Amino acid sequence: MSSDLKRALATACVALSALMAATLPAAAQAPGAPSPGEKVAAALRRSPVYVDAAYADSVPPARQRQLVRQIEKTGLPIKVALVPLVQGDAYDGEADAFAEVVHDRVDRRELILVTGGDKWSGDLNGYEWPDEKQQAHDAVSAVGFLDDMKEAGLAEQTAKAVKLIAEGDGTKVYEDATEHLGADGGDGAGSGSGGSLPREGADDEAEGSPGSSWLLPAAIAATAALALAAGGLYFVRVRRRGRGPRRYPSATGSPFAYPQAVFAAARDADEAGLRRRTEAEVLALGEAVQSAGMTTPGLRRALDAYAAAGTVLDSARGLPDLAGVLALVTEGRDALENTRDNAPENAASPLPLCFFNPLHGRADRRIRWRPLGRRDQLHVAACEECAVAVRTRRAPEVLTDDVDGRAVPYFEVLAERSVWAATGYGSLLGDTDEEGLAGRVGRGDFSRGRG
Repeated sequence: MSSDLKRALATACVALSALMAATLPAAAQAPGAPSPGEKVAAALRRSPVYVDAAYADSVPPARQRQLVRQIEKTGLPIKVALVPLVQGDAYDGEADAFAEVVHDRVDRRELILVTGGDKWSGDLNGYEWPDEKQQAHDAVSAVGFLDDMKEAGLAEQTAKAVKLIAEGDGTKVYEDATEHLGADGGDGAGSGSGGSLPREGADDEAEGSPGSSWLLPAAIAATAALALAAGGLYFVRVRRRGRGPRRYPSATGSPFAYPQAVFAAARDADEAGLRRRTEAEVLALGEAVQSAGMTTPGLRRALDAYAAAGTVLDSARGLPDLAGVLALVTEGRDALENTRDNAPENAASPLPLCFFNPLHGRADRRIRWRPLGRRDQLHVAACEECAVAVRTRRAPEVLTDDVDGRAVPYFEVLAERSVWAATGYGSLLGDTDEEGLAGRVGRGDFSRGRG
């Protein structure tokens, strides 16, 4: 069996163990107890390396201390979080979601995060905020393709990833390491028969005696099936490492701590990228709700917002719906945040997202705006950019929706067809409105618009 398949098989076994553990009945979490993401973040605030118990044999304490010293010598804000991720866990097995949650909890503007593999592959993943000046994503991705890492364990691979990040030339290393893959079919997969396994797996099978597989005992057949699944896992890993669109990390992992920075990135994102962002935000809200005490005054409203955000996300068709998910998450976060720290009862309600384009982030002020062709004015929440545009009699940048093949401002869609047009993503709701966006989604306004 090739070294790649061995590593994939080991990863599959770890994932299987974690998945079995996740399906066992768990004790109810005590009110106010830290969420899984908060536990990891709290450990990373104390040390730059966190290793889950599932990987304790692969990265023992002595190797962890070596990694800590290596990271400290770089002088870079590098954190390593090795946690097994499988479908059905708190992050649905997605390294991207795990990274966003950890970054949100660590609460550092500048952060380089190295995580373990996820449900798609056993490879390490690299993330960097707020930009890619250390080329961390490519540096970590290159590790799995380097010849000297073919037989390396998890500790050695992690150390190599930290070294490549520190050198700051990860993109070139990645391109050099994967250059040969283009000749094998264009997607990084081997050219074995049927394309479902790497070439090494096909060669190993060819060396066996023809027609003898049906004689294998049941135990060996089961092992072979597991190896085949691991081979498929390896194949998926190779395909995913193709040079597709680069991940863009969130500036904070949450639109609430630094809203303008987060939404500035979201504004230029394609729909798939924004969908990944909203999934991470919904997950973060779920963790925040789970961590809140049962006596938190805004808990019920936050729960409603979380449920509504999930409903919209499941059937979101485009940017307007995804922006609605972010507006619902904002509503849920506000319900929790504004009931903490003994906030005064007469404190002003937080502003919703920008009326003209919610992807601009949290509004800065309320302004009076008269839509073209109308006599009456609307009192809407606007970001600084849009407020200046209105004040100087320029058209603000608006979020558009598709109506019969035409792109129109979302607020020009009939209110009965769009809960976003009816509410302005919260701008058209009064401060005393008890229902909120979540209530309208809950009573079916979003679903009726879809119909």
